[in-house]
Amino acid sequence: MNDLPIKVNNIDHGTNGELRKFAIMREGQQAPKVLQYDESLAENLMEKVCAASNLNRAYKRVKANKGSAGSDGMTVDQLRQWIMAHKEKLVNSLLDGSYKPQKIRAVEIPKADGGMRKLGIPTVVDRMIQQAIMQVLEPILESKFSNSSYGFRPKRSAHMALKKAQEYVRDGYNIVVDIDLENFFDRVNHDILMSRLARVIKDKRLLRIIRKFLVAGIMMNGVCVGRTEGMPQGGNLSPLLSNLLLDELDKELEKRGHKFCRYADDCNIYVRSRKAGERVMLSTKKFLENKLKLKINENKSKVAEAEECKFLGYMLLNDGKLILAKESIKRLKNKIKQTTKRNRGVSLQKVIKELNKQLDGWIGYYRLTEYPGQLKDLDGWIRRKLRCYRLKQRKRSYPIAKFLIGLGVEANFAWGAAKSSKGWWWLSSGRAVQKAMSNAWFKELGLANLEDRSILLNT
Repeated sequence: MNDLPIKVNNIDHGTNGELRKFAIMREGQQAPKVLQYDESLAENLMEKVCAASNLNRAYKRVKANKGSAGSDGMTVDQLRQWIMAHKEKLVNSLLDGSYKPQKIRAVEIPKADGGMRKLGIPTVVDRMIQQAIMQVLEPILESKFSNSSYGFRPKRSAHMALKKAQEYVRDGYNIVVDIDLENFFDRVNHDILMSRLARVIKDKRLLRIIRKFLVAGIMMNGVCVGRTEGMPQGGNLSPLLSNLLLDELDKELEKRGHKFCRYADDCNIYVRSRKAGERVMLSTKKFLENKLKLKINENKSKVAEAEECKFLGYMLLNDGKLILAKESIKRLKNKIKQTTKRNRGVSLQKVIKELNKQLDGWIGYYRLTEYPGQLKDLDGWIRRKLRCYRLKQRKRSYPIAKFLIGLGVEANFAWGAAKSSKGWWWLSSGRAVQKAMSNAWFKELGLANLEDRSILLNT
């Protein structure tokens, strides 16, 4: 992807009218070097935010992430032209502190467990500025974060959190204090968050613009709603700021000597007894409410044996083995049901191609399961859904019988299946249909096999 264009007072168009460089330094000013954290540099961070290389990286990330338009209707594809027209004003407003974020567009998406999740979509310009700020702040804050925090951090992942949780359970810490924060992103206290940030960041211009992003109004049903707490779940800065705030919890748990894994606002603490778990739950609840002004969701939080809890889509058995959570299997099946709807009117090959994209991404994350029987059952269920889909395409008895005979089924068995009054799901498990559309047949069509893929990915 080409670099973004800002070269104040001297625009270099390059070839094909494309601006080659996002050079945003004032005349006579040199671009700062790549950020290396130093207390002495903490007061001039806005210059680093506005560095040519930093803004180029921010633009490329926003462009790559795509995403929908914000409240102003500007799309990611229109961002380049907007910057070319407003580059000097944009940079100056950032450096002199006059930059004002635009309203955030509110959207709702369904949660996996029911209900709706509120997202806040900043404009693409605001997303780029937030990304530029995040790139400067992350190296400073990252080194201070707990080793027990895994979410939205470079070189850390959910799989690392799960494997650490396995270690704790295998060592006998199989009672889990499962903490679910109630509407975390909507409840973040701005003053507490900014005070934590001000402990490290001394550039007041940067602190002011971050607060502006926090208090930016949200457009809901055509009405702008002001905010005194919370931050948009969808902003580029939000994951880093949430880790900064919750690092206070991490440090408290470390001070108490607890074993825990936190992924964003999902935190599991591992202890040896239920009595200890109840005590930890109570003290952690008090800390969150008194120090961070956050609430525990009483309905979703609990103290229980490991195998009674789910963590990042998995369940941990009391011996430390990972298996798929029932909710994870249910969510996958719901997606597959939509893809294999029998009235879609597209070819089986196209359905399989769509399924493979879903399955490849899914098994990439859920490959850690140590109970392959779950994957084997899913593979069988998927093939059965596809058999139903293909039979429905044939519709009537003669086309069904002809199709089955063409795939090597004896005529009497083929006609027996074709003339059956049973439904498609019942037919899909019959001998004739399974012989015609066998596992090998689906393999020839290129259908992904979850069990085989997990073995391959884990080797």
